[in-house]
Amino acid sequence: MTELHRRSSAGTGGSSPGIFRSSGAGGGGKKDGLSQPAGWRCLLSFTILFLACVCGFISRLFAVIRFESLIHEFDPWFNYRSTHHLTTNGFYEFLNWFDERAWYPLGRIVGGTVYPGLMVTAGLIHYILNLVHLTVHIRDVCVFLAPVFSALTAIATFLLTRELWNQGAGLLSACFMAVVPGYISRSVAGSFDNEAIAIFALQFTYFLWVKSIKTGSVFWTVGCCLAYFYMIPFVGFQPIRTSEHMAAAGVFVLVQLYSFLQFLRGRLTRQDKQTLFSVGVSVAALLLFVCVVYLSSIGWIAPWNGRFYSLWDTGYAKIHIPIIASVSEHQPTTWISFFFDLHILVCTFPAGLWFCIRSINAERVFVVLYGISAVYFAGVMVRLMLTLTPVVCVLSAVCFSSVFERYLGDEFKQDDPPAEDAADEDDRRNSGSLYDKAGKLRKHQVCEEGLGSNIRSLVIVLLLLLLLMFTVHCTSRSILDDFREAYYWLQLNTDQHSRIMSWWDYGYQIAGMANRTTLVDNNTWNNSHIALVGKAMASNESVAYDIMRLLDVDYVLIIFGGVIGYSGDDINKFLWMVRIAEGEHPRDVRESDFFTPQGEFRVDKAASPALLNSLMYKMSYYRFGEMQLDFRTPPGFDRTRNTEIGNKDVRLKHLEEAFTSEHWLVRVYKVKDLDNRQPLERKPRVTSANHTHKHKSRKWLETRPSRQQCPVCKAGISRDKVIPLYGRGSTSQEDPRLKTPPRPQGQRTEPESRGQFQGFGDTGFHMSFGIGAFPFGFFTTVFNTNDPFQRRDPHYGGDHQADGNANNGNNWQDSLFLFLAIIFFFWMLSV
Repeated sequence: MTELHRRSSAGTGGSSPGIFRSSGAGGGGKKDGLSQPAGWRCLLSFTILFLACVCGFISRLFAVIRFESLIHEFDPWFNYRSTHHLTTNGFYEFLNWFDERAWYPLGRIVGGTVYPGLMVTAGLIHYILNLVHLTVHIRDVCVFLAPVFSALTAIATFLLTRELWNQGAGLLSACFMAVVPGYISRSVAGSFDNEAIAIFALQFTYFLWVKSIKTGSVFWTVGCCLAYFYMIPFVGFQPIRTSEHMAAAGVFVLVQLYSFLQFLRGRLTRQDKQTLFSVGVSVAALLLFVCVVYLSSIGWIAPWNGRFYSLWDTGYAKIHIPIIASVSEHQPTTWISFFFDLHILVCTFPAGLWFCIRSINAERVFVVLYGISAVYFAGVMVRLMLTLTPVVCVLSAVCFSSVFERYLGDEFKQDDPPAEDAADEDDRRNSGSLYDKAGKLRKHQVCEEGLGSNIRSLVIVLLLLLLLMFTVHCTSRSILDDFREAYYWLQLNTDQHSRIMSWWDYGYQIAGMANRTTLVDNNTWNNSHIALVGKAMASNESVAYDIMRLLDVDYVLIIFGGVIGYSGDDINKFLWMVRIAEGEHPRDVRESDFFTPQGEFRVDKAASPALLNSLMYKMSYYRFGEMQLDFRTPPGFDRTRNTEIGNKDVRLKHLEEAFTSEHWLVRVYKVKDLDNRQPLERKPRVTSANHTHKHKSRKWLETRPSRQQCPVCKAGISRDKVIPLYGRGSTSQEDPRLKTPPRPQGQRTEPESRGQFQGFGDTGFHMSFGIGAFPFGFFTTVFNTNDPFQRRDPHYGGDHQADGNANNGNNWQDSLFLFLAIIFFFWMLSV
């Protein structure tokens, strides 16, 4: 009899194949144990899982090995500062922490506005390590927390997939989870963010839930509750006071009601059970609805937020809340992002989903719903690719496991025999004849030849090549050090109280790495303050300078990717700055001003004047027009936008370049101080006697041509030595007085005569006299009858004498002494 091979499957899902051999000799079958012993299988599984964890850990250490133990990205720096404050000052001080270095000049209350789960986890690990006398700095705990939890996530994914399918699929899912880019990008060493531990908590909670569903054990149920409590971050009573959590709370109430009805099921009659079920469900639903409506009306339950609406309407945030839509992680996901984050798992994920649907059971209903919903939400928002990645690894592992079982199995396949009826027993007894009943053919076991060895080998090689390409794609790396370089420069070369203005994306990094005060940061709690910064970036340099002086800004930091092709720079974010600023300042900033007449946003020569004159454009492309990146492109070619910039001769008046990183990715500008007076556009004329400020010298030349003497400094003057003040601001070197017509002569009205002696006219006559012997020396006087400056100014009245000539109040005394002196003089002559 031909050798037969049969696959056995435990349950409804595919399991590890068992190989049996049947022999016709002796008319019986004998089981031959060709599979590995249980001990060797456990050891092999443990080894594969251990290597997956090690690979997941070391693949996230490239930055630490190349540079140093350092926090990366934006939010992790705030989380690190918070954790450091927690471990240094204690949990109570952490809850009451006010950060004065953020949101200048407003500050920020930190303790009541952050999710403390990440900080408490790192602080607890740091406390335990120091308790066992392993002295480790809190920074190192924060840096290596994500790689450690990545290894734990691989284990949790293995446990979940093993419960859903089999152990082979679990090992594959652990390997996928260890190196998949969609997760590794959020869990590298130094990425101290909530995602570092959230995915582990998510997978572990799902495993405990599936385990409790399959076993019905209270132990696994309690474990699931504790893991769920750890997974959900909250501040205060947010989980029960926000509308987003009301659906989950309603399901919880309905589950409790169902359990209560099941408890009463064995104690009531059939009629009573139907009545109780109908009335109970109706009353519970009505009470729940009334409670939610009432609590929402009084404000106890918060309304739906903008992020929730943007999940269902992708255009909602762009219209109503541009600050949410401006976040790059909140943009719809492109196909390129799907391929970059998941690679070949994008293709194998639907096949694994189909395998689960074909062999559906209670726990696989959950994973099917999880996969379908995660695909939708990941397509709406790039950030949610992180929640799609675990289920893709699980279902792709199911796909690969099923295919490997098929093509690494036996050479021949035997169809499962149909169920035998009572008549078949007689057939076996009468095996000597081919026909024992009229019209009935004896049944035979038909051997169906399986796939050929060439086809099997080809499929296996292709699968291995795909896995190899996936591994190479996941472990490729590209590290830029510009951010660390720039923030280190700020820390060393700026005053510790300096205030840095940047877009809010970089606020956490500046505060953490440079330890400098920022205006806005990633918390985005004050839209008006962010709009003011956006207005400064979108305005021309003079208007922006007034805003920066108002906010006491010392330096401005921007991100520019035109040299290396970095698409996440501030020019690509510029329109969001404009939209946010327009929401608060619609009269000063309009988005339409930054588009061409054809409705395009361009940075080349066709760019709008508002864009070319904006502060952001000038800071980004300052000195960039002089740079030629390669011989194929002209100077000033922007690699990010693939175009030649429109303004290559950018000049700054109120800012000066302070620092530019190696790849021009980070640029820092210093805000100049106010000048004592506005500088001249051209240098003043240098003469032997500089009379630039002496307006009276020019007037004296026109009214007293016979006296070429400055009335202030008594220096000799001429027309060439006097610079008129009204010539300022002109670039021409021609004397403006040559084209200025002479001023009309003023009609001066002489003051009324009061009987005083008016002198001898403008004849230049001077007289002085006096008597040396007392008391006649008291009448000594000197008078000048030709000095117009000794006369009283007719424009000053009696109440303004203190501001005019100080001797005007004694004019009657002068007149009296002068009259007596004249009388005395003529008396002396007569004697």
